[in-house]
Amino acid sequence: MRLHRLDITAFGPFGGSRSVDFDALAAAGLFLLHGPTGAGKTSVLDAVCYALYGAVPGARQSGQGMHLRSDHAEPRTRTEVRLDLTVAGRRLEITRQPPWERRKLRGKGTTVDKAQTWLREYDSAAGVWKDRSRSHQEIGEEITQLLGMSREQFCQVVLLPQGDFARFLRADAEARGRLLGRLFDTQRFADAEKRLAERRRATEARVRDGDAALLADAHRMQQEAGDAMELPELAPGDPGLADTVLGAAAVARATARERLTVAHCRLAAAESAHATNRRTLDDVRELARLQTRFTEARQRAERLQERAGAHREAQQRMERARKAETVAPALELRQAAEEEHHRAARAEAHARGMLPDSCADAGAGGLAAAARRAAEELGGLDAARRAEQRLAQLAEERSGLDRQERADEDVLREAETWLAAWDATRAALQSRVDSAQEAATRAEQLAVQRDPMRGRLTAARTRDALAADLEDARRRALAAGQQALDARAHWLDLKEQRLTGIAAELAAHLTDGEPCAVCGATAHPAPARKIAGHVDRETEDRALAAHQHAEERHTEAERRLGVVREALAAATAEAGDLPTTQLEEAAAELEQEYARARRAASALHAVHEELRRAEREREQRLTDRQQAAVRAASRLTRRETLEHEQAQLDAELTKARGGSGSVAARAAQLERQVALLTDAADAARTAEDAAQRLKDADARLADAAYRAGFDTPQAATAALLDAAAHRELQHRLDAWQTEESAVRAMLAEADTAAAAQQPAADPVTAERAAAAAEHRLREATSARDAAARCCAELDRLSARATEAVRRLAPLREEYDRVARLAALTAGTSADNERKMRLESYVLAARLEQVAAAATARLQRMSSGRYTLVHSDDRTGRGRSGLGLHVVDAWTGRERDTATLSGGETFFASLALALGLADVVTDEAGGVALDTLFIDEGFGSLDDQTLDEVLDVLDSLRERDRTVGIVSHVPDLRRRIHAQLEVVKGRGGSTLRQRGV
Repeated sequence: MRLHRLDITAFGPFGGSRSVDFDALAAAGLFLLHGPTGAGKTSVLDAVCYALYGAVPGARQSGQGMHLRSDHAEPRTRTEVRLDLTVAGRRLEITRQPPWERRKLRGKGTTVDKAQTWLREYDSAAGVWKDRSRSHQEIGEEITQLLGMSREQFCQVVLLPQGDFARFLRADAEARGRLLGRLFDTQRFADAEKRLAERRRATEARVRDGDAALLADAHRMQQEAGDAMELPELAPGDPGLADTVLGAAAVARATARERLTVAHCRLAAAESAHATNRRTLDDVRELARLQTRFTEARQRAERLQERAGAHREAQQRMERARKAETVAPALELRQAAEEEHHRAARAEAHARGMLPDSCADAGAGGLAAAARRAAEELGGLDAARRAEQRLAQLAEERSGLDRQERADEDVLREAETWLAAWDATRAALQSRVDSAQEAATRAEQLAVQRDPMRGRLTAARTRDALAADLEDARRRALAAGQQALDARAHWLDLKEQRLTGIAAELAAHLTDGEPCAVCGATAHPAPARKIAGHVDRETEDRALAAHQHAEERHTEAERRLGVVREALAAATAEAGDLPTTQLEEAAAELEQEYARARRAASALHAVHEELRRAEREREQRLTDRQQAAVRAASRLTRRETLEHEQAQLDAELTKARGGSGSVAARAAQLERQVALLTDAADAARTAEDAAQRLKDADARLADAAYRAGFDTPQAATAALLDAAAHRELQHRLDAWQTEESAVRAMLAEADTAAAAQQPAADPVTAERAAAAAEHRLREATSARDAAARCCAELDRLSARATEAVRRLAPLREEYDRVARLAALTAGTSADNERKMRLESYVLAARLEQVAAAATARLQRMSSGRYTLVHSDDRTGRGRSGLGLHVVDAWTGRERDTATLSGGETFFASLALALGLADVVTDEAGGVALDTLFIDEGFGSLDDQTLDEVLDVLDSLRERDRTVGIVSHVPDLRRRIHAQLEVVKGRGGSTLRQRGV
């Protein structure tokens, strides 16, 4: 993982937008992050962590992201963190915005915008950024999968907190176990221990439940078998429990079968005795029934003889009723005619009572003639009704004309009032149109001036920045020139010294007998000797190379100075001589004036529309006034016509009403008169017809009574029976006949007559004998059923116990196996000699790897003195812990890491942190961590140790790593040239990169 760029907006102490160019810092390999306390050094690391994981490290994580917002930020600026990085060969850009409480766009109060996250990936083939996701969950899973580590691991491995590792060195085994467990994710091994323990408890419970169920079945078998089964005192888990239960069950089953055989024999004897007694009881009961039947028949015959006279009288009464039934139709006809005559007479009297006295004595014909005369007069009123309706229409039409006249008067009054104010209205609207048009023209003019003003302001700001850069570049060029002159002078001095001692350098290669390279002599009596401080060729070459390198740096500094000068000249030419603040004020004033002109010009369209609407309304008002005048003229003519027609209709209706108030009242009077006369005529005719029908019915009734044998119609009426009396009399006759036939049949039966000759039967004695036999049968049946149930229950329970024993066998084997594994992983088994839990064993292996990786750096930092080793020595409660010792090469002894001094603890913890980072990286799948941060602790080191520690950190560049040191130590600012400085101010912190 390599970081490229970090952009921070309104985050932590940074009120505005700040950027960190990690690529520039990575060029140096080792850079320093420094600044005063509280400036925000840790916030830079928090921003990296938040961009990757959506949360900041450790205890600083709280709430829902609201605390991340800077108190120095502008209200409309939203908090945002953007990180550009390369991981697993992919160039990604992550942007996160935490939840933001802002003012509502409408109304008062605030609202909370949800958190936002974007993930983009750079497509190198197309050369563009492509959106990948906007889902928090998807992005979190993607980053975690690519990095191969959780947030806690990342904060421990990439953001190396030295204080945590110092505590780790001095911590006990339990505390080390918690930290290592979070980093190496050994929860699965703890889960395995827990799972085995839970499985052991579950298997043990299942075995105990199986034994308990087996004992319960044994106790139920003992309850069923009674004294036939002896069961000793047993408990779940007792050895031999299954064999004891099965043996006792077999004995109980054999005894129960013997008892069932005896019960079957007793039941057979009881069934035979019961059948004999039932047959005897049935015979006695039948004899008693026949004797009783004969006695009842004799008694019923005597009662029939006593009621014979009443039976004959009933027969005679029934004969007279049958004769009278032939007269019944004529009698019913006469009764109906009499009732109809009474109704018609009452209706005639009521109808005549409704008539006036002049018509009360008239006959049916006279009443009908009077009704016809009234109907003819009623028909003559139809024309009068139409005239009356027309008169009402005329009144309504005149009322409508009055309403129209009032409405037209209102229209004329409103039109005159509106038109009187038209000139003033049109002048005001036209003035507003002219003002808006002038504002639009002004806005166009100001829009042309905005871009040049913006360009001058940007150029002025660039000019100010370049002025500071120019001074810095000038100082760098002067320094580089001085360094080049010094390097040249040093090279020339060394060259002169070498030329001075060149004879000694040549003499070093002279050999007796060999010619001299300068003079050719083969004898060398006094060769020159090298003096102290002799300069050889290699030293001169190094000085020449340093001189050339200094010249190159001087040339580059001069080139950069020229570039800055050219840029400053261009910016100054564009911006002019005005100060930046004055240009900013002018630009702000121009923007405000432009905004005011735009707002005024925006009303132009609305004013145009309002003027057009006013003109359309004027035309409508003129039209309404003209139409109202036309309608007033036509109403005058129409009103005269209506008044003439109304006078004619009034004269016609006065004649038609007569003495009534209206034509309708006169018509209603005539309608009632016609109805009453018609009803009276109909009632008189109906009464005359009913009297004639009653007379005819009396004659037919007298003739029918004579033919039936009765002297008078009243005698025939007295002989008639109603339906209920007829049914009752017929029922009595039929019952007497049925009883007589039944008695004769009973006395004629042969069995009944024979039973009457025998002695009286005694069914009570026979029932007692049968009841006793039935009681003995029930007892035998209950005994047999109880024995059968006992055998069946014992067989069922025995079979279930056998099946339970068979199922428990593999379960017991599983329990033994799981219990051994659980004890082994928990460190309680005798096979686990060190009493070490499984998770502790895995962590001990990881700690051993970390100690080995840390030792490689610790020996360099301590000049080969210290070595970290892992110890399996037992600690509390007799179990092995996660011991960590340091071996001191000066004494050759191991000692606890808690005995290290402050400085020794720092570089030991730093070595441990770097070693842990390597191991966790390998554990995470070999993800390369190209960027690391080390937090504080360098102030406790002396100069020599600090050099050794920096050498170790500088060696990390061999693996192409960039290391950022977070420290307050002033000496590090002189030793590390690449720096990221956090500057604290009242308006929030800013970032400044140096030496890159």
